[in-house]
Amino acid sequence: MSIVLHDYELDSESYKVRLLLSVLSIAYQKVAVNVHPGQEQRSPSYLKLNPLGTLPILVDGETVLYEAEAIIAYLAKAYDPAKSWLPDDPAAFGKVMIWLAFASRDLAAANLARLHHMLEVPADAVEVGRASRAAFRVMDDHMTKRELGGASWFVGDHPTLAEIALFPAIALSRDFGIDHDEYPALRRWMRRVRTIPGFITMPGIPDYH
Repeated sequence: MSIVLHDYELDSESYKVRLLLSVLSIAYQKVAVNVHPGQEQRSPSYLKLNPLGTLPILVDGETVLYEAEAIIAYLAKAYDPAKSWLPDDPAAFGKVMIWLAFASRDLAAANLARLHHMLEVPADAVEVGRASRAAFRVMDDHMTKRELGGASWFVGDHPTLAEIALFPAIALSRDFGIDHDEYPALRRWMRRVRTIPGFITMPGIPDYH
C-alpha cells in the first residue's frame, strides 16, 4: 500500500479526501494527526511535508500533496480511469474547476466558522457566519436552477469532484448554527450525495437531511 493520508477525523478538509478515496475504492493507510490540542501538523516533521502547517497531507510514493482540492484532483486523475470525477471534456472540466476554486475560497469561511465554534479558533463569528450563508446561497441558487432544468448534480449528469469538494461545508453547517432548512435545493442535493456508492460520513453530519 503506497498511499498514506495524514488525517484528522474532525477536519472537513481531510474528510473530502477520505470520501473520494472511499468512492474510488482506493486502499490507503490513515495516519491520525494530533491537531487538537497537540497542533502536531505544525511540528517540524510535518512542516517538512507541508510548510503551510495544515491538513490533509497525502503521500503517494514519491508524490507529496496538500490542500484538499489539489489532492482530490490528483486522485481523480491518477485513479479514476473512467474520468468521470474530473471530466476530460474541456467545458465540463472548467465547470468542475470553478466549484473546486469556490470550495477552497468561498467556503473557507464556513470551515473557519465551524472551527471557531468547536475549537475556539479565533474568528469574527458574525462575519464568518455572514460569509458562510452568502456562499451557501450561491450554491442553493445554482442547484435550484439545475433542478428546474432536470439536472441532479452541480456539473453534468453524474457526480463529479464538485460534489466531493462542496458537500462537507454545508453538511456540517449545523455545527455552527446554520440549519439546512434555509437551503432546500441543497437539502435535496445532500440526499443524492448520500446515494453515491462508497459514500462515508464523518462526525457532525446528520444521518438524514
